[in-house]
Amino acid sequence: MGKTPLLSIFADALGASGAFLGAIVSVSTITGLVLKPFFGILSDRGGRRVWLLIGTCFFAFMPFLYGFISSTEQLFVIRLAHGLATAIYGPVTLAYIAELSRGDTGGLRSDPRCRSADADPSVAENIGWFQMARSGGYIVGPALAGGLLTVMDPATVFTVIGLISCAVFVPVLQLPDTRPEKRQKRKPLLQHVRNAIRDGGRTPAIWLTGSLESITFVALYTLKAFLPIYALDAGVSVALVGSFFSLQEAMHVIAKPYCGRLADRRGHLLSISAGMLILAASLPLVHVVDAGATFLAPALMMGLAQALIFPAAIALVSDRISPEHLGAGMGLIGMMQNFGKVAGPILGGLAIQALGYEATLLCLSAMLVLGTVVIWVVYPPRRMASATH
Repeated sequence: MGKTPLLSIFADALGASGAFLGAIVSVSTITGLVLKPFFGILSDRGGRRVWLLIGTCFFAFMPFLYGFISSTEQLFVIRLAHGLATAIYGPVTLAYIAELSRGDTGGLRSDPRCRSADADPSVAENIGWFQMARSGGYIVGPALAGGLLTVMDPATVFTVIGLISCAVFVPVLQLPDTRPEKRQKRKPLLQHVRNAIRDGGRTPAIWLTGSLESITFVALYTLKAFLPIYALDAGVSVALVGSFFSLQEAMHVIAKPYCGRLADRRGHLLSISAGMLILAASLPLVHVVDAGATFLAPALMMGLAQALIFPAAIALVSDRISPEHLGAGMGLIGMMQNFGKVAGPILGGLAIQALGYEATLLCLSAMLVLGTVVIWVVYPPRRMASATH
């Protein structure tokens, strides 16, 4: 609710425009780009639950501050601080779900809310269910915020967001912690950070999946930024353009848990590769198809590709990195994802300016295919199984 269209409208009402308005909208993403690995490391040290509570505090209490904002500079600072919420929640939630899915919870393995230690892990499937719920918020939130804006001013809508967010404490306080009952003496923080970064740097799965997800987000966010413009120029109706992105997200949301289950059974690397190839095939079709209903066909392919890639990528990293540094690994992956989100429209715009729209889509498609080839040539399955560090 707090992002689209509410934030842009609020910033515009305060007088923001042009590049500074764009900076206000994107600054929370940049916060996550920088800090996600650090918060992942802190959750490795202090446990996931305490950091889920801290993240919830940011989500619940920060919206109440928007009512006191009177300038664009103040809004920028608040958005910078508000970005800490997603910087915390991103790596911590994923590491938490991975631990519960695998039963890596120390003394909590007998907790009925945790997965049995003897059960087959279903990390990708559980990540898929989690991301399905989160994506539901992305679908419902903007519509709800837009409706509230018809009867309230933007600052009041943010207050409503804060009230709704306070309800999150109810389920979060009931979550079990994943810290083992018997813990070894903690290392000094700086040493822990160095060890985590070294461990992550020596884990091929992190760089492999992080790089592939960055490429994927560059392609997807380039399309989000420029498809509407070129589709309208080609005579496609604005309603059809909106339906394209809605259908893409709907397919992505619905298919995530089922693609995650498939990845758990058939192999995470295979699922990522299939998703990359499907996405590569769909990009050129966006330019080839006509302005009729077939314009929506690539949207279904893109949604399916995302569902195949993202849960499997998280599960693959949780398989390969040391449990001691699981949060750090999730943070590094999140950092690379945010880089793709931020860089996508910028790099895409430069490529379109230099090569043209159609050629840019072909280049992005070729990058995805090349990334898939790298998976199987540089990191074949047998090597990935043994090259944890």
